[in-house]
Amino acid sequence: MANSTQAWNQYLDSIGIVTPLAVRLVTEAALLGGLIEGGVSQKLVILSDGAGQFNLLVHALCWVHAERAIRKLEGSTAVFRQNIEEVQTLLWDYYQELKTYPKTPSDQYKKYLWARFDEVFGRCYLQHPTLNNTLMGFRKNKKQLLRVLDDPDIPLHNNAAESDIREFVTRRKISGGTRNDVGRKARDTMVGLKKTCRKLGVCFWDYLLSRLRGDHSIPSLPELIKHKSMEHLQVGNPV
Repeated sequence: MANSTQAWNQYLDSIGIVTPLAVRLVTEAALLGGLIEGGVSQKLVILSDGAGQFNLLVHALCWVHAERAIRKLEGSTAVFRQNIEEVQTLLWDYYQELKTYPKTPSDQYKKYLWARFDEVFGRCYLQHPTLNNTLMGFRKNKKQLLRVLDDPDIPLHNNAAESDIREFVTRRKISGGTRNDVGRKARDTMVGLKKTCRKLGVCFWDYLLSRLRGDHSIPSLPELIKHKSMEHLQVGNPV
């Protein structure tokens, strides 16, 4: 790995890519290209809270995080607070409609929800510029917020991912983090294995014992993931 990194950096240097930012961007692009070349679909949906580093491939936005932009508005007057409450009510009513779409998707319902978005977030509060700016942000991100209309299997929020990383945050609060990179890699590896086993319905302790004994009584996690994916496809659900 060290030799590969050194060779890559030498190559970048030879073509004039030397600044830290340029090196990082080109390296990330090369890694993504390698994943796609290796079989990762360019249509893979990445659902995020809006952080720029996740805006890759097909990007979808979390509605729970998007709503926080409105919740954070203080409202310095009674009228402003009423405006904010009105938009929040409309947002969550619309969110409930979006939740029903995957159950009975149709072109007609899709067109309705697409147009209804403009009715909710196209409102204008002339005396409330901060709320107007927030609504403009929703309109700007309309396509990413409504990915579910093109793929009903996409969640409307990333709470599951948030739950997955909560253990890292809890451990950091208790222990202050690891002492070095070796400890961090060991922690991340074990936690990742444990959570993957849990999602696959495999006892993590049994999985560890199988690996330590070398008896392979439990298949490798990649094999289990492929098996689960095939089961999902066989019942007519896209992965």
